[in-house]
Amino acid sequence: MLPWLLYPAVKDLPGLSVLRYVTFRAAIAAATAMLLSLLLGPWVIRTLRRLGIGQHIREEGPENHQAKAGTPTMGGILILLVILISTLLWCDLKNGNVWVAMLSLLGFGCVGAFDDAQKLLRRQNLGLRSWQKMLLLTGIALLVAWLVLHFGLRGADTSRLSVPFFKKFQPDVGIWLVPWIWLVVVGTSNAVNLTDGLDGLAIGGTLAVSVTYAILAYVAGHAKIAAYLAVPFVGGGAELSVFMGAMAGACLGFLWYNAYPAEVFMGDTGALGLGGAIGTVAIIVKQELLLAIAGGLFVLEAFSVILQVGSYKLRGGKRIFRMAPFHHHMEKGGLHETKVVIRLWITAIVCCILALSSLKLR
Repeated sequence: MLPWLLYPAVKDLPGLSVLRYVTFRAAIAAATAMLLSLLLGPWVIRTLRRLGIGQHIREEGPENHQAKAGTPTMGGILILLVILISTLLWCDLKNGNVWVAMLSLLGFGCVGAFDDAQKLLRRQNLGLRSWQKMLLLTGIALLVAWLVLHFGLRGADTSRLSVPFFKKFQPDVGIWLVPWIWLVVVGTSNAVNLTDGLDGLAIGGTLAVSVTYAILAYVAGHAKIAAYLAVPFVGGGAELSVFMGAMAGACLGFLWYNAYPAEVFMGDTGALGLGGAIGTVAIIVKQELLLAIAGGLFVLEAFSVILQVGSYKLRGGKRIFRMAPFHHHMEKGGLHETKVVIRLWITAIVCCILALSSLKLR
């Protein structure tokens, strides 16, 4: 919005010409979101405490987590709010990609907020039933898929996928594109949610992936760079780097209050919203397969749960891990929470570096 309002003054104030550069607006969007998070954080935490919106800790979890009971939750409201404000301020609002990303963020975040509210009303760690949550998430994902396809946001060869480390191998999923979009968006949303179990873990991992996809979005939306790196060109995709910059800034600001010992949790509100938005951006810029590498931390956490549940049901109650998700397995092994978080942050960063390196190793 601000670039559009200030463009007429560029002739009088030449310094404003920097607003035309996506890279500058992505950086300033990140700074804006971070500052808003830091400024609004204390007020949001006080408000959540006053309203009695505290986290319930399940009894079967690690014993040391019981001390976290009552910590304000639903802090994801702050994350979503500052991302939307920063995006509206610094993005080109005529870009349809940005609106779809914001819709996904808000839609998945609202499902998470409803789930968090149900947990608070029941005074236990039981929110929506699995099928209810999946039905709502599916509705949002199908709306995202329709918008992406109806407005041709994935550019030419819409149904083709970009495979990491391969230049010319681009399989066509054809009629399976809609189920594919559903799988990526809903899967990413739930994977981030499963990762959100230790102070700062999920938000730190999301920060790394946000920066990575800010870069990937810029590459995909820049015709010359996309051609040089043999990456599918997506018209208008570069504007999503501003959105992802805002997400990175919001994550960094929220981490200030969510780091151990956490003053606030983001809850499903933040986890589902952030995951859904990341999956949507990955779909639009045709780098959804690369998300399996960049989001390696989320993949690890999600698959640990799948393997644990599968083993328990198929092997007569036998478990693979001490406890799932994987971060609890590490805790049960005797590691302190902060050591677990930092080691998994390192894992997330290495995965993101590997994902970016695939742009040249092709």
